[in-house]
Amino acid sequence: MSYRRTIKLVCGFAGGSAVLVVAAAAAESRGYFGDTQGERSGQWSRFNILQAAQPATWSTGNHTVASTGHAWDFNWDKRDPSPLFTHGKKKENSSEDPSSEQENGKPKATRNILFIRHSQYNLSGNGDHERILTPLGREQAEFTGQRLAALGLKYDIMVYSTMARATETANIISKHLPGVELVSCDLLREGAPIEPVPPVNHWKPDAVQYHEDGARIEAAFRRYIHRADPKQKEDSYEIIVCHANVIRYFVCRALQFPPEGWLRMGLNNGSITWLTVRPSGRVALRTLGDSGFMPPDKLTRT
Repeated sequence: MSYRRTIKLVCGFAGGSAVLVVAAAAAESRGYFGDTQGERSGQWSRFNILQAAQPATWSTGNHTVASTGHAWDFNWDKRDPSPLFTHGKKKENSSEDPSSEQENGKPKATRNILFIRHSQYNLSGNGDHERILTPLGREQAEFTGQRLAALGLKYDIMVYSTMARATETANIISKHLPGVELVSCDLLREGAPIEPVPPVNHWKPDAVQYHEDGARIEAAFRRYIHRADPKQKEDSYEIIVCHANVIRYFVCRALQFPPEGWLRMGLNNGSITWLTVRPSGRVALRTLGDSGFMPPDKLTRT
């Protein structure tokens, strides 16, 4: 058996880089790498390189990232029925059996919320009424509508921001989803949800804008992102057409990530972000900014 094959076998069984370094050192000393002593004298040897690749301090316990220790808050939306009961006893103003009342109050359906970022729009427009979709933006909205229709889901409603670019995007998409109710909402308008960390130099809203927009966008989150009502029997599929800042903030809040990290993500125009909210309060991100259904030359992020 060759020495190199021996090294591979040893490393494969041990599964550790420390064994690789030891084996490489032995091979180096015996000339198995094919270098002569003279060739090695004036340059780093392979053993030196392997040594440099090792962590400064290495033990069996420090090569995994430590947990933050933050537990999942199952009552993040304040709709968990469990706090209504104490040790299985009903509240004093309840008349039903505690166990049956709690069971009846539990959500049973899953909510699927599909966020659509508006399509490309005219950035040079004076005011919102002139910031309408570009010809490419209208094409993007058509692709998004086709994709949503192709998924074959039974959509319950489409809510959209009242800003021109989001409204126009929603109207184009709706042509591909006949019968889906359209509802506008001012809370979903674009804005500055919270000061991002780390900060950026190209975009610096003042404190007043963060204060006003942040409260509004948080109110939108609380209105639209929560587990299903206990009366809802079947899983639902809802579409929300709005803006990149709003969607990114919603994702961070729903996944219980630090909300100030929202600007670390990017979303293409017309992309689909899919959140699932389970009856238990668990939240899953199925897709983030999916735009793979568009041709590459149609992708933008403006």
